[in-house]
Amino acid sequence: MARANKKLQLIEFKGTTLPVVSVTLHSLQSGPLARAATELFGDETFFDGDAAVLELDKIAGAESTRPVDWAALGTLFNKHGLNVIGVRGGSDELRASAAAVGLPSFAAFKRVSRAADESTASAAPVQAGPVQEVAPASVQETPPPPAQPAFTPTLVIDRPLRSGQQAYARGGDLVVLAAVNAGAEVIADGSIHIYAPLRGRALAGASGSTGARIFTTRFEAELVSIAGVYRTFDAGIPDQLAGRPVQVQLSPTADEASSHLIIESLATN
Repeated sequence: MARANKKLQLIEFKGTTLPVVSVTLHSLQSGPLARAATELFGDETFFDGDAAVLELDKIAGAESTRPVDWAALGTLFNKHGLNVIGVRGGSDELRASAAAVGLPSFAAFKRVSRAADESTASAAPVQAGPVQEVAPASVQETPPPPAQPAFTPTLVIDRPLRSGQQAYARGGDLVVLAAVNAGAEVIADGSIHIYAPLRGRALAGASGSTGARIFTTRFEAELVSIAGVYRTFDAGIPDQLAGRPVQVQLSPTADEASSHLIIESLATN
């Protein structure tokens, strides 16, 4: 009987998708950043070893060309549970400086809006050509219907989430029918609906959707976020919100730097 001679593969490649936290920086000075991070997260390790990419598009002026202590920045974010794996955007000097210490540059993801598509189409020149005879209406072919967008089903979680557990609704909304306990995390590219107490962290609009919202029937959260704009509650939740049904949304402002979260009670009394 012949024995199978199967060579052991020392390297295997498998497709996977990992969540990456996008951190937009308005300064690269480790001192002010450390104070800002402490105000936001306290002195505790807030994240659970998540990968992070530093967004550098907001770094301007002389700071975009001066030397950067990337090791200090990595230590700063690692203190709060984030592992910096690279950078995105910014000047050529910043990206080269980061690459020199082992932080690769990731390409920015470009979204094309429908308005941009329409303006491009309307601006396209009309090409002159031979006049063609139009067939009678009775024999004209019916144009095919427009392509429908892909449907992303809502992710429904019907069990409690314990500390350290995470649920991510990629490309759509998330509905949770049980408690999100302290230390647990729920993430959605769309909106998050929690028909139970929210005691952990909720991050909606994870892919950048500023119109996403968070709803819960009992607000006791550690952190809420819409499209990367965070708010923590280390000092406690305001009395008018604690234990009440609440919705969270991003302020409708055109200035991204001044965007903030609006958290309001939905209680009728």
